[in-house]
Amino acid sequence: MSTTPHSVRTTDYHAAGEPFRIVDQDLPPIPGDTVAERRATVIGAGGTATDPRPGPLDDVRRLLVQEPRGHAGMYGGFVVPADDDGAHFGVLFWHKDGYSTACGHGTMALGAWAVDSGRVPAPDDGDVAVRIDVPSGRVTATVHRAAGRTTGVTFRNIPTFVTARKVPVTTSFGTVEVDLAHSGACYASVAAGDLGLDTTKAALPALVRAGQEIRAALAGHPATRHEGDPRLSGVYGVILYEDLPEDRPDADTDTPADGPRQRNVTVFADGQIDRSPCGSGTSARLALLAADGRLGPGDTLTHESVAGTVFTGRLLPGGITEVTGRAHRTGTHTFLVEPHDDLGTGFLL
Repeated sequence: MSTTPHSVRTTDYHAAGEPFRIVDQDLPPIPGDTVAERRATVIGAGGTATDPRPGPLDDVRRLLVQEPRGHAGMYGGFVVPADDDGAHFGVLFWHKDGYSTACGHGTMALGAWAVDSGRVPAPDDGDVAVRIDVPSGRVTATVHRAAGRTTGVTFRNIPTFVTARKVPVTTSFGTVEVDLAHSGACYASVAAGDLGLDTTKAALPALVRAGQEIRAALAGHPATRHEGDPRLSGVYGVILYEDLPEDRPDADTDTPADGPRQRNVTVFADGQIDRSPCGSGTSARLALLAADGRLGPGDTLTHESVAGTVFTGRLLPGGITEVTGRAHRTGTHTFLVEPHDDLGTGFLL
């Protein structure tokens, strides 16, 4: 008998242009005492983060991320119980290939959703902290409010640390030096110019190919392993970045200019492109820029996406990072699977 669900209700947000589809009801049971254990459950014995085993919950993921109800760039999360009373709730992050360990833009979206929906009470003016258990640990989304509406969200991540610098990687674009940092997931950073590329929309096909080649080349590299939790090991995203002039004519005058300004394209999972500047990836960039002496106390990284949206980030003591952006609701949906729909949960092209 098919385990395909007949209907699934979602609330959709975007954070700086990257979608986030939230499911907080009508989910099948997910065994586990923690969010990390529940993620292992849905991946299944013998499965991997990008190739999970079939099951009732993964049917829901595929229904929501695959065409004709989703698309290959869709992202989302299943709201699950927190690890303990110290957090408001937990989440399992998912994308077209499976389940990730961290998601900064999703954390921002969840913070806005928790306040907008009344799940977490908030003042009309001021800030409220929404604590969320994710597979990599406990993070906080501080939701900023003014005149009864959400005006922004600051994502405070788990500690970020650099694991390797200038790792040589051979690609079809030539050999480049790659830096690695763990920020809830492992990110590889490389200057797009070193590949003969820039971070414009026209370069996206080449950037995706380069990102896939770099990720594959680093499979099993010791610096991609997380010593504290093997489940966080392996390169999740490749950040291809370039520096931008702070005084260029199209610069966003509402963002601070007391630190570096960069644009990036983050290629994650199996060739997906982050439409936002990537929240967890921004954490990784902050740690690397600090290690280079380019970001000090009080400095701000203005981080742009290929879509032109902006996150700002700063580094706190102890490797803690804060990344600020905006999240907006885009709709509420009830997705259906009619009994005689031969496409079932759909397809990917």
